[in-house]
Amino acid sequence: MSPSQAIPRRGRAVVTALGAMALTASSVTVLTAPSATAAPAPKAADWDATAYRGQVEVIPSNDNDQSVLKGRVFVDRDRDSRTDAGERGLSGVVVSNGREVVKTDRQGNYELPAYDNMTVFITQPAGYQVPVDEFNIAQFHYNHLPEGSPELRYGGIEPTGPLPSAVNFPLTQSRETKDAEQNCVIAGDLQFYNMREVGYARDGAIADLAKRDDYQGCGPLFIGDVVGDDLSLYSEVKDLSRQLNGPVRFLPGNHDLDFDAETAEHSFDTFREQLAPAYFSYDVGKTHVIALNTVRYPCTPDVDNADGQHPNCNDPVNRPAYNGRLGEDQLAWLERDIATTPSDKLIVVASHIPLLTFADEGSPVHQVDQVNEVHELLEGRKAVAVAGHTHTIENMKTGDLFKGWNDIFGIEGLPFPHIVAGAISGDWYSGALTEDGYPIATGRDGARPGVLTLNIKGNTFKERFTVTGESDDFQMQLGINSPHYRDWYVARQAWNRDEEGEAPQLGDGRVVSKADLAGTTWLTTNFWMGATGSKVKVSIDGGKAQNAVRTQEARGEGQLVGPEFSDPHAIAQQLVNGGSLADRAIHLWRLKLPTDLKAGTHRATVTATDSYGREFTESMIFKVVDER
Repeated sequence: MSPSQAIPRRGRAVVTALGAMALTASSVTVLTAPSATAAPAPKAADWDATAYRGQVEVIPSNDNDQSVLKGRVFVDRDRDSRTDAGERGLSGVVVSNGREVVKTDRQGNYELPAYDNMTVFITQPAGYQVPVDEFNIAQFHYNHLPEGSPELRYGGIEPTGPLPSAVNFPLTQSRETKDAEQNCVIAGDLQFYNMREVGYARDGAIADLAKRDDYQGCGPLFIGDVVGDDLSLYSEVKDLSRQLNGPVRFLPGNHDLDFDAETAEHSFDTFREQLAPAYFSYDVGKTHVIALNTVRYPCTPDVDNADGQHPNCNDPVNRPAYNGRLGEDQLAWLERDIATTPSDKLIVVASHIPLLTFADEGSPVHQVDQVNEVHELLEGRKAVAVAGHTHTIENMKTGDLFKGWNDIFGIEGLPFPHIVAGAISGDWYSGALTEDGYPIATGRDGARPGVLTLNIKGNTFKERFTVTGESDDFQMQLGINSPHYRDWYVARQAWNRDEEGEAPQLGDGRVVSKADLAGTTWLTTNFWMGATGSKVKVSIDGGKAQNAVRTQEARGEGQLVGPEFSDPHAIAQQLVNGGSLADRAIHLWRLKLPTDLKAGTHRATVTATDSYGREFTESMIFKVVDER
């Protein structure tokens, strides 16, 4: 794509009339605000009828001090995005420039040190709602970059000119954000690369979310890889977010980069211009959500490979690469942000690259260098980390441990739960199409595409993954892992490499021979949100239920990989229709089938119980034959 095809730039703020004539057309977009007499929206269940639509108010520069930014946080009673007489300021609201953190005074005023290339943002307080634009994207920040971005393919940030004389942040009162019960949707890796995949997302997970009205307070948070490298597709992202029923927020991933940026300072400029700050926080109910940027690009040998574990960062000019790391400014902001958060709140730490992950437990690149520092900042807090990036589902509980975490970071067990939230794109929109017209896209852990929801009450939560196109009760898939299946796995994988002769056929994967039973056959349960504390029981033909065994105990071992640790249901699709291979998983349970099962049809009934005591049941019919 040529630079001329880059997505059009849009203004992010309402500019008041004061000094507007002094601005050039390239420095800011002047938006027409609603009439000052506009009445508050009526209270109704429909999001479109109640959404608070508006922008941040920017008062243009008037020969003001360029070293200090001033402004006000105010309650926008008439919803016109302007500070009007009689509209009160709101005290105690957290405002940041990405380094320092301050709270507004009794009149709602704040002052912050100013510097070039800063993003100023507020932390939405519970009981209030920041405005959303026409696409439902939350508006709570202002980018300051006087000369604009360096020349970037997708545009970056427009020149903002001198520091405004004030940046004011409007809020409206909200019962939805005050409620101690919240449903926070966490959506991983939307990541479409072309218009066909945009359609898959629209007809799949986005259509599912459009039917829900239970997340209007917390809204959806898209945790990175919002697009797949082509940043002109942000316009399509906005069209999709328009369909959702709550304030939409985004954080960046490694496929949201300005890859032509020469330094990390500008690597997310287009993302910042089009969608959101690179990092920020907000409150709903008794929950404080922190959205981190865990992608540093291009990584450099002095910063990222000082420990010798990141040789991929040694040539940022000729071979630029990314690394899982927090910038120093962000780490300083994080410490200050947490310090302003009451100790009784639940803290949700969201990121793209996970702090820690099972899928890449041995990789320094795909986990966050400063994970120990983050853990220390959250010591004694009620917290949960949620992330994307791996296109897997991982529900990791306090105390869980894998070998790579200890080898690389010295971790001896998780101090609080960590969750990898799956992906809307699943296995990058691969595989056969469902009857609804989007790919089944089963991932390398056998998980299906979908979204995570944190069901929060007070400062406690329960996690739930909803598979695209399915009900909340659909939480697992069953399979048969037999010697016949394992032999086919090896043969088909070899055939796929050269495709000579006829492709080996699995046949009916639910047919088991007597020889299969004698050679160890397992009934497998891929319980996607299964975790330490979950139980899986299997009853054969109505008999006494037996405990299945989890393949990964999360007690310090490394990954168990191969046909015997795979999900046969997923592999049977992937080796034939393409995609990753589900040859390892943190959430796979197995029960060895009896060797003396009689020939004929049998029913396996599986009851999976999660760590909260919620039960889910699935059944599978399989057949035993004397000979295959």
